[in-house]
Amino acid sequence: MRIAETSDLWWKNAVIYCLDPETFFDGDGDGTGDFGGLTERVDYLAALGVTCIWLMPFYPSPDRDDGYDVTGYVWRGSPSRHDG
Repeated sequence: MRIAETSDLWWKNAVIYCLDPETFFDGDGDGTGDFGGLTERVDYLAALGVTCIWLMPFYPSPDRDDGYDVTGYVWRGSPSRHDG
């Protein structure tokens, strides 16, 4: 997949795939989806016609708002929103 120049109205024709990194694809074999797995499958998504990936929340969260209530924007090396 390559990055193309976009206009301000790119979203009008976008094919958006909402993706939860924690459950999408396990790239390192630990049983939980991760960003390594996500990047391994980007070409697959592009082949399906996906032009935009909308990531579900993955930062630490108490889950009172489906993960959108972030408790900290510090990268901890895991896409799990339940680890901190």
